[in-house]
Amino acid sequence: MAKLPDDNTRFETMATYDLIVIGTGPGGYVCAIRAAQFGMKVAVVEKNPTLGGTCLNVGCMPSKALLHASEMFEEAGHSFAKMGIGVSAPRLDLAAMMNFKQQGIDGNVKGVEFLMKKNKIDVISGTGRILGAGKVEVTGNDGKKQTLETKNIVIATGSDVAKLKDIEIDEKRIVSSTGALSLAKVPGKLLIVGAGVIGLELGSVWHRLGAQVTVVEFLDRILPGMDGEVAKQFQRMLEKQGFAFKLGAKVTGVDTSGKTLTAKVEPAAGGAAETIEADVVLVAIGRTPYTDGLGLKEAGVALDDRGRVEIDAHFATNVKGVYAIGDVVAGPMLAHKAEDEGVACAEILAGQAGHVNYDVIPGVIYTTPEVSSVGKTEEELKQAGTAYTVGKFPFTANGRSKVNQTTDGFVKILADAKTDRVLGVHIIGREAGEMIHEACVLMEFGGSAEDLARTCHAHPTRSEAIKEAALAVGKRAIHM
Repeated sequence: MAKLPDDNTRFETMATYDLIVIGTGPGGYVCAIRAAQFGMKVAVVEKNPTLGGTCLNVGCMPSKALLHASEMFEEAGHSFAKMGIGVSAPRLDLAAMMNFKQQGIDGNVKGVEFLMKKNKIDVISGTGRILGAGKVEVTGNDGKKQTLETKNIVIATGSDVAKLKDIEIDEKRIVSSTGALSLAKVPGKLLIVGAGVIGLELGSVWHRLGAQVTVVEFLDRILPGMDGEVAKQFQRMLEKQGFAFKLGAKVTGVDTSGKTLTAKVEPAAGGAAETIEADVVLVAIGRTPYTDGLGLKEAGVALDDRGRVEIDAHFATNVKGVYAIGDVVAGPMLAHKAEDEGVACAEILAGQAGHVNYDVIPGVIYTTPEVSSVGKTEEELKQAGTAYTVGKFPFTANGRSKVNQTTDGFVKILADAKTDRVLGVHIIGREAGEMIHEACVLMEFGGSAEDLARTCHAHPTRSEAIKEAALAVGKRAIHM
């Protein structure tokens, strides 16, 4: 893996920057590139050995590599025969699979390094600390400090793993998502704390490779915030695959003294506890804004009651010249949300009208089948008192899905009852993460279900299910 240079001496006599971005995750490096495109003199500060943040190194990208590899492993073992493809039982080489993952990480990291050079952005290795408006102190790996001057600062430090009280993560037997991406062997029993996106994705990886997976969730449902009907259907699919769920429950302790771990699980509402044995416990209860060492309190930068940096509609903090984007501010902790904010923030700094439409930010769960959504859920529309119509179409009635024998799932479209404007789209099915974007484009332009229904879709494709769901809004689906 390529590493950042340790020698930052050439920056000590640099002239004032137009912008310094602290953090090089998707939000930070994209913000830096967009600012450089406007001709700004830009530097990025990164405390880790490589660029790309959590997403490229220990998050989005490596997890997708393992999801893909484990899906191919499962396909070879269970689906090839019915398609007339005779192969011997697949043999897992976990070390080689991890190498496949690492190759993907290295390629992406080198890509970001190239983009920094291409856009003449200075990369400064070390931990950034805001001393006040226009000043960033960087402490290098050798402990040496330097102070950089800049017209503007963007905080793009992302988020960190949320921890459970009295349960210490050692990244070997009790792991966060980081450790779960690099296990040395497949656990016989994997206990996952938290039924959110991260837990279900990583649970899918290890379940396909042979682990027995149990998920404990404090709430009485999986995927908080997801459309309720979608979450229920998805839970049934995962249970059919072999997942076990304990909802309305909490893990209050893990005994690490034995050869196997023993987790104490209690009902969330109170009651008798039970114990669950596991070889590995994955703590996946969410993420928290990362502000450690930034000197925000001393600099006077305001935080909200959840530790997030407070910003106005233009990403500005209460300290002049200091801005913030991505996971460290309010909103969904998604890489693409951070990217859009990075672009918008840079455009605002350049005197343009940068903007992010928070009503049209898609979310994807990269399991099999995938789950994707954009816009409002039924629960949100009901709570807001919005009159709406629903159009649904199952993949069991989609020609392409039938011939490929991948018929799990459906498309669901929510439209305003008066205007027919599409307010939300939810998909469970193969390639749902790719299919959601035509809904995003439609909604960005304020399109209606009728617009979608009248748009010609290629045949045979899974995307025809979206057209049929739009037709179903008007109760005129053709193939159902």
